[in-house]
Amino acid sequence: MSYVEIVILRHLSAGPAHGYELRKRIEATVGLGLNNNTLYPALRRFEEAGAVTKAAEQQENRPPRHVYALTDLGRELLHDMLAELTPEEAGIEAEFLTRIGQFQFLTPVERLAVLAARDEAIGAQLERLRTLLGRAGGERWGRLVTGELIRRNEAEQAWLATMRAEARRP
Repeated sequence: MSYVEIVILRHLSAGPAHGYELRKRIEATVGLGLNNNTLYPALRRFEEAGAVTKAAEQQENRPPRHVYALTDLGRELLHDMLAELTPEEAGIEAEFLTRIGQFQFLTPVERLAVLAARDEAIGAQLERLRTLLGRAGGERWGRLVTGELIRRNEAEQAWLATMRAEARRP
């Protein structure tokens, strides 16, 4: 599952919505532009899995619109998706930030696990970057870029350390 699916379920957890309304909610709060080819297949998969229900709402002089609502199973799925961050996902900034932005739904232990996964991914990235820097030799521009990437990753590791203290709070 991807962070887009987490965002869809998270916004449905705030209340039922039809597709257009859901898309606009997501765009307004997280700035993620969803197109129908992303949104509706995800909603269909969630419906087939029992995570979402779909009901037709009648409209005057228009075809009925479908209103989607999160089920209890959907709430469990959302929680599990937030709490689980694979090593591959931990290296993807959007995956990590989507989860950390929803930390209110996780226990302190689950928060710490997400932060640890990201810290491990950043550590591996730093190792690769330092190896590249060592191989750059006299290549000035490559060294400057790699050095900046190292600085950014080190800054994120420092931020993660402060977030661990915050994540321990209930």
